[in-house]
Amino acid sequence: MSDIRFDGKVALITGAGGGLGKTYALELAKRGAKIVVNDLGGKADGTGASASMADAVVKEIEQAGGMAVANHDSVATPEGGKAMVQAAIENFGRIDVVINNAGILRDKTFAKLEPQDLEIVLDVHLKGAFFVSQPAFIKMKEQNYGRILFTASAAGVLGNFGQSNYGAAKMGLVGLMNVLALEGAKNNIKCNTIAPIAKTRLTENLLGPMADTLDPECVTPLVTYLVSEQCDLTHNVFSVGGGRFARMFVGLTPGWFAGKAAKPSAEQVRDQMGKIRDTDGYIIPDSIADEMKAMLKTFSG
Repeated sequence: MSDIRFDGKVALITGAGGGLGKTYALELAKRGAKIVVNDLGGKADGTGASASMADAVVKEIEQAGGMAVANHDSVATPEGGKAMVQAAIENFGRIDVVINNAGILRDKTFAKLEPQDLEIVLDVHLKGAFFVSQPAFIKMKEQNYGRILFTASAAGVLGNFGQSNYGAAKMGLVGLMNVLALEGAKNNIKCNTIAPIAKTRLTENLLGPMADTLDPECVTPLVTYLVSEQCDLTHNVFSVGGGRFARMFVGLTPGWFAGKAAKPSAEQVRDQMGKIRDTDGYIIPDSIADEMKAMLKTFSG
């Protein structure tokens, strides 16, 4: 197959002033994309703001012969999301790719978590992806083409000590992706999610000695493919880091059927829990419809 190119395509990347987002911006620009580099320029905990980070990435892209424009709005408001998409339209005429990458950390154990630490993490990660993706999704429907990528985390899919706010927000992104993949299907809008492990300013103090093996650029090849025209995949979650790429998924076991018109007791459920949890013969449902089909098959079988 031919090389992956983005000639004529416009990509909006949030949190692109450093870390993973910067690597995405540089790589897509190198492959012909016009880039909206969004970064509020705040600290890792979400406080503060500075235009310097986004501006520096734009300068680097332009010096390499690419085209880019900086945006310094916050993802955490509907107005900010609309402004980013509008920047793409006003400067480049369209919006083809959205990479929701902006993030912050406010890690605390659940018992010590303050409401404001929950709210700001949900605002940036979950609401931010919603506010950016919605106006872009509308434009993508009009042009019958789009690629949207969400950045989740194993902290949400699997869990991680001290990250209840972050984990809840990140798993919420998987739910958002699940719905947009279905709603965007008829308009050639592909939506996928990555759960990256990489050394960035948010994670370098959390990864220990392993950090040096987790270069952000090891995540970039997967991202580049997933937001390309060559990618026909949608509705997928991928674990990625250090040169390893793997699919993550929600599976549905055959389970245990108590019988038609049965009203099983709690004791029966307890006694059948081994069969309920047995993964032999599991399926990977693509939607609620697949779950209902599996249920109806059990009823009729």
